[in-house]
Amino acid sequence: MLYLDDKDLSPYVDAWDDTIAVIDSAVACLASGDFAQPVKPYLRYRNPKNRIIAMPAFVGGDSNAAGLKWIASFPGNLDRGLPRAHSVLVLNDADTGAPTCIINGALLSVLRTAGVSGYILKKWLARRAGPLRVGVTGFGPIGRHHVRMVSSLLGDRLEEVVVYDLRAPSREEVSACAGGRPARSVGSWQEAYDGADVFMTCTVSSERYIDRAPRPGSLHLNVSLRDYLPVTFPYFQGGIVVDDWDEVARENTDIEAFQKSHGLAREGTIPLAEVARSGLPSSDDRGRSDGVVMFNPMGMAVFDVALGTHFLAHAKAAGFGREL
Repeated sequence: MLYLDDKDLSPYVDAWDDTIAVIDSAVACLASGDFAQPVKPYLRYRNPKNRIIAMPAFVGGDSNAAGLKWIASFPGNLDRGLPRAHSVLVLNDADTGAPTCIINGALLSVLRTAGVSGYILKKWLARRAGPLRVGVTGFGPIGRHHVRMVSSLLGDRLEEVVVYDLRAPSREEVSACAGGRPARSVGSWQEAYDGADVFMTCTVSSERYIDRAPRPGSLHLNVSLRDYLPVTFPYFQGGIVVDDWDEVARENTDIEAFQKSHGLAREGTIPLAEVARSGLPSSDDRGRSDGVVMFNPMGMAVFDVALGTHFLAHAKAAGFGREL
């Protein structure tokens, strides 16, 4: 069995085309039914804000592997100077069940999360031309890697990255993640949100705060899932994409809030498998002119298994990692 950690994966941090290609192949497995993924259980004790989640899955196709991610999220760790998330992925041979690899560290989850967002972004970019303004709330590891990803995919089309974070990162920090492209840190989420063609939530907010209309035609990557107040539902209705309805319509997500406040049902969302078959919804499909799309990813273990298998193949080919 091979052991990999964050330092083994770090050379692949900005290989976004490869990462998104792995996600694309896994989404194709979702569309064809060549996967298995039970609803993940949440382990909570003492402080209900903390959780450890078990994420098992099998994904076929090029990956053809099974695995289990065991990921802890303790928001209070940030005040202790510790990472919010800790994660371990165990991979198993799909034919024998024998464990083949352990990947220890949060980087795999960060790259998977940004890679899935990148998959949606690439689909959206196929129908958009011209320069684009990007807004971000939250500039922790997830936010920083989302800025790296979107800057890489947009290239010279990136007009500006505008970041809001309670910790007030410097312009230099934001610009470094944006590859030296125009970037700035602002003092309110409204400054990041207003006028954004692509808006990304990457916070650990415990209370929703976004209460205003999005820019017409904009893409919203609602990564942190608990930022949009129910009053915003009419702006996104008909353009709501989810990775897995059974996962995302619970745990106090914005999707669950939309369900309770406005009766949003599974049939009112677009799953990733449908995106693979038909692309993102257009304004004509929705009977509306603004063309806003909102992606809500709860996190699917098939993507962790697929990406972990991808890194395992690199490790075997290049001879890195540690044999256990």
